Amino acid sequence: MKIIHCSDLHLDSKMEANLDKEKSKQRKNEILLSFQKMIEYANKNDVKIIIIAGDLFDKSKITLKAKNIVKDAIISNPHIDFIYLKGNHDEENFIEGNIPENLKLFNKYNWSSYRYGNIVISGIEFGQRENYEIYKTLMLNQNDFNIVILHGQEANYADKKDKTEIINIKELKNKNIDYLALGHIHKYKIESLDNRGIYCYSGCLEGRGFDECGDKGFVLLDIKDNKIKTEFIKNSIRNLEDIEIDISGTMTTTEVKARIDNQIQKISNNNLVKIILTGKVDIDAERDIDYLSKIYNDEFYYIKIYDKTTLKINYLDYENTASLKGEFIRMVLKEDLPEEEKKEIIVTGIRALSNEEI
Repeated sequence: MKIIHCSDLHLDSKMEANLDKEKSKQRKNEILLSFQKMIEYANKNDVKIIIIAGDLFDKSKITLKAKNIVKDAIISNPHIDFIYLKGNHDEENFIEGNIPENLKLFNKYNWSSYRYGNIVISGIEFGQRENYEIYKTLMLNQNDFNIVILHGQEANYADKKDKTEIINIKELKNKNIDYLALGHIHKYKIESLDNRGIYCYSGCLEGRGFDECGDKGFVLLDIKDNKIKTEFIKNSIRNLEDIEIDISGTMTTTEVKARIDNQIQKISNNNLVKIILTGKVDIDAERDIDYLSKIYNDEFYYIKIYDKTTLKINYLDYENTASLKGEFIRMVLKEDLPEEEKKEIIVTGIRALSNEEI
């Protein structure tokens, strides 16, 4: 049997953190399209079950369009069971009236299970009880192939005083779990649980910010004769890329551009890119970030360039220099200011002394 494990779709997310109104609307629609793209994959590859391990939606109040797209996708694919465990962002009910037969839900009070031959899928939502109580009540038959669904942060209880959404992996060892399907972390991760099973965060379908970089998608499970094969399937329409580029030694905007070009040549122009310039640069070096941003603005869907360089200043070079520049730099260096602020003042002052635009 083939099963898809996905989570943290965050459908209807506003996507306004970095983008203008037009592109944020486009990205909002692309997240919905990414969900539909996953279902198309399921149909083409004979997938029988789609597990959604929490945060199907981004907030409690969602648009009618998003509700209808999900509802119609479920109803129009009766041959696929959608097994949905709500996360911390999901509302209580997104389908009013009768629940489709192929939509399987869980509750906050006890473990629920769905059987498909010898494959049993169990889950529980974190609710009114402390999370540590749920492990005591999980009883699984060792002769079944057991999939367990939870939504929360992998951590020991000692990591946080608040136990909300904390999953204690140790408490799930030796429970006859073959595959632990987790949601809440937006990055793909798969590791051994114990001698029998594995646990996996599928990550999100589509990155929404620069803390969610790289390939995004879902996990395909192929279960035969109580043995499992897993494969991460890239599904994102666009990727987000966060790149640090050392520009030490460059003296001009043209030289900085050459360094950037060397690092971004393999990045698709379909992506969203954040470039962070690092390294130590000479005090007389010039670089126009606004100019560089305009150059690359037409090459990528979205790009932002940050200058996080530090000044390479040899104090001895200006100790006895009889010049306006030397006097200015000595004055700034003596001030009790943060290094970043000194850098900005010196760079601005040097530009002014060189008759450059500030």
